[in-house]
Amino acid sequence: MEDLSNYRKSYEKSELLENTIPEDPINLFHRWFHEVEDFGGVEEVNAMTVSTIGLDGFPKSRVVLLKKYNEEGFVFYTNYNSEKGKAITNNPHVCLSFFWHSMERQVIIKGVAKKVSEGVSDGYFNSRPAGSRLGAIVSNQSEVIPSRTYLDDKLKELEQFYEGKEIERPPHWGGFLIEPKEVEFWQGRANRLHDRIRYKLASNYEWKIERLAP
Repeated sequence: MEDLSNYRKSYEKSELLENTIPEDPINLFHRWFHEVEDFGGVEEVNAMTVSTIGLDGFPKSRVVLLKKYNEEGFVFYTNYNSEKGKAITNNPHVCLSFFWHSMERQVIIKGVAKKVSEGVSDGYFNSRPAGSRLGAIVSNQSEVIPSRTYLDDKLKELEQFYEGKEIERPPHWGGFLIEPKEVEFWQGRANRLHDRIRYKLASNYEWKIERLAP
C-alpha cells in the first residue's frame, strides 16, 4: 500500500468571514466563480461533481459541466435515460460540488432536481456544435456497447442522414435544474482551521447562515 501521509499543503490564499458575505448564497457563488475565473489555474471553472443515489442503492459521483445558474438554481444537461438521469428521476435529491484548487475553495450544494422546460432544453441543444448534437443522438448513454467502432460507425451514418437537415433535440435529452436547499462554502485556511459557511433554506424561504467547525 502506498503511503500518502506526507502529502501536505498549507492553505493560506484567502478567508471567508461573516461580515463580508451576502445574505444570498447565489450572490456569493457568483462572486467566487468569477474570482476563480479571473485568478486562473482552473481550466474549466464550471466543472462540477454530481452525486446521486443509483437504482442499485449505491451513491455515485461524476463530473459534468454547469451551463447556467441564477436565483432558481443550477442547470446542467444530460441524457434522461442514462444511469444518472434514471437515478435523478427515481430520487431527485442530489449533491453538487465544485473544487477550485487554485484558490483553495470548495462549494457543496444539496438540492432537489427537476427537468427544465422543453423550450429551454431546445434552446441549449440548438446552441451546441453539430457534432455535439449528433453525439447526443448517437449515444445511448450508460448502455453497454460492443466497441468504439460501433459508435464511430453510427456517427458517420447520422452525419450522412442529417446532411443539409436540421438536427432536432431527442426527447430523452435535456436539462435538470437543481434547486438548492443547502449551500456550503469552504475556504482553505492555515493549520487545517478552514472556514466553512453554510446557507440553509428555512421554512420561510429565507437563508440561515451558520459557521461550521472545520
